[in-house]
Amino acid sequence: MMKKKNRFLPWKYGTPALVLIGVIVVFPILYTGYIALTNMNMYHWDDYHIIGLENFQRALTKVDSGFLSALATTIIWTVLNMVIQIVAAFFLALGLNVKGLKLARVYKTLLMFPWAMPAYVSILLWRVGMFNTEFGFLNKLLAALGLDQMNFLSENVPAFISCMVLNLWMALPFMIMMMDSALQSVDRSYYESAKLDGAGFWTRNWYITIPSIKPVLAPAVIMTTFTTFKQFDIVYLLTMQKGSYSGATLQTVITYAHQNAFVSNNYGLSSAVSIIIFLFIIIFSMFTNRGVKEA
Repeated sequence: MMKKKNRFLPWKYGTPALVLIGVIVVFPILYTGYIALTNMNMYHWDDYHIIGLENFQRALTKVDSGFLSALATTIIWTVLNMVIQIVAAFFLALGLNVKGLKLARVYKTLLMFPWAMPAYVSILLWRVGMFNTEFGFLNKLLAALGLDQMNFLSENVPAFISCMVLNLWMALPFMIMMMDSALQSVDRSYYESAKLDGAGFWTRNWYITIPSIKPVLAPAVIMTTFTTFKQFDIVYLLTMQKGSYSGATLQTVITYAHQNAFVSNNYGLSSAVSIIIFLFIIIFSMFTNRGVKEA
């Protein structure tokens, strides 16, 4: 009898936490999945009905729905940002760990400033202070060089590059910090032995540095990849903020879902897109977690 009672003891203490998780996490996902199966929108707010997988079909098969192009943009956005972040952070972290570098701690502290600033403030400062057609620093620089002014946010390609530059400015400090911490964990004797064997800079980093920091760095890279994939505020505030439209039609899957939910008021389609994004992230998580374990 005592053993049977103890068997249920963990469930007794864990029930409040499970209920809280169910209310905060599980229920919203299930409700979003339910709305995705309906035609709920501004015209069918009270009288909506279940339409099955039509919203999923519209998002995944109809090119004019805009979802596929938004997904392609998001994938390109994620891949480019992550490749540049990892490569740039690696070499900057190597530079900060050069033996005998003076004021290294000061440089590291200054590098954390963009990451520490509130994202909303940083984005609006860049929009006005850097990309503004008349008052922005970049256009003043172009004018000083005798070149024509440029509206960096009015067309998709310049807007994409502008958003990516800002994202890198905001995200690089975190990646540099993680790289720096990982590099400091590498035994310096490996490098000394490699130098004695005649190994050069690239050989030492390829065969010693990268394998050594990979297990430490993998979780940070995965987390940053998810954050980059779900990036919303930079693209929205630079190009799509209500009352400050720039003219670019750049869309990621997150801004696409936002537009359908809060601009077009098509909650069924927006919910379907949200579920697709959720499933995409779950599948990606399964592969990345397996990769981390293998590392």
